[in-house]
Amino acid sequence: MTRIRLDGPMSRRLFLKGSALVGCSLAATPFLTSVTLAAAPWDQRLVVIILRGAMDGLDVVRPVGDPAYAAYRPTLLTGDPALPLTDMFALHPDLGDLMPLWKAGELGFAHAVSTPYRDKRSHFDGQDILEAGTGLDVPEPSVRDGWLNRMLQGVPGMTAETAFAVGRDEMKVLIGPAPHAAWAPDAKLVLSAQSRRLLGKVYEADPLFHAASMEAMDLSDRMMAEAPDKAGGMAGMAAPVADPGGKAQPDKIAAFAADQLKQATRIAAFSINGWDTHNGQRAALKRALATLSNTILTLKADLGPVWKKTTVLAMTEFGRTARENGTGGTDHGTGGVMLMAGGAVRGGKIYGRWPGLDDAALFEQRDLLPTADVRSYAAWAMRGLYGLDSGVLEKTIFPGLDMGADPGLLL
Repeated sequence: MTRIRLDGPMSRRLFLKGSALVGCSLAATPFLTSVTLAAAPWDQRLVVIILRGAMDGLDVVRPVGDPAYAAYRPTLLTGDPALPLTDMFALHPDLGDLMPLWKAGELGFAHAVSTPYRDKRSHFDGQDILEAGTGLDVPEPSVRDGWLNRMLQGVPGMTAETAFAVGRDEMKVLIGPAPHAAWAPDAKLVLSAQSRRLLGKVYEADPLFHAASMEAMDLSDRMMAEAPDKAGGMAGMAAPVADPGGKAQPDKIAAFAADQLKQATRIAAFSINGWDTHNGQRAALKRALATLSNTILTLKADLGPVWKKTTVLAMTEFGRTARENGTGGTDHGTGGVMLMAGGAVRGGKIYGRWPGLDDAALFEQRDLLPTADVRSYAAWAMRGLYGLDSGVLEKTIFPGLDMGADPGLLL
């Protein structure tokens, strides 16, 4: 698979400017997910997956050994039996394809985790806080970079190659001064005649923006001319990521990410949508878990021997309520689950301290009580992979974080 070159006649500056202007048309494809890539001077690989919509950790990794659990989920637990992990926990049956990874020690989970976000339970704020990595429970407008980008900024000798954002989702976790650009799968960087006239009309009175919009349109023409619809061109790169109907296929995005990770890229981040399960959770979660399972298995298969050097962290903005609601779903909650996979992970374990589900133990008498900051697992992973100093992790990359004791996440 080829890359989009940003060091030739079409400069990085021109590409960034042009892609920002045509971004509105690319965002019209609502079912695409996002992927960002960055190069680094290490040999270890890190993949961060943002699970947008608040995954129900109590359904994914079920605390079947807790006496209160079954009473909270009278209908959601019907159907295929969960798969035993430990005496306390069982895995959702639709992640059954990942059981070989669990048994091989390449899959683990951290339960009862969350960001510092509390009470308001807004997807947008929750995701912003998750990707910013701040120690605040409200979004901080002054924080304009994500924790992965801050990590890249602070590494001596880091040679960031390129970072790509795919589809409508902005991967804020990697946004910041470290170089990044936009790339959309199955989207043509070309404007219709009507769109050209509209842009020209909107900006005709502003010399600066009129010139920039004309430059972007010229860029669009050149990119399509230089990368026609054939393998190796932009459309060729896009084809594996989305089907002709525009439906998201994160497993194929994972294949694209794996291809880059086998080369110069060392860090990849992308998102998977579909985790908001207010009603009909059994069917919705089945689809989302199949996507997550396929994504992880695609990474393992396509990375080949590089899988042994890889850590995958999948995290969500918050968990869901302990009790199911009246429409076969669950509502926005607090504590949830983080998934970790890869050949570099010490899997076959459920990390974290289980708080219990009796009424007195629940957060606000409705949610799983968080007993660990999800950022601490990401911090320990980066310390183990890249040797980053704890002080830098706690003060700069994750401001205000207390990493606590080393959970021994990595081999």
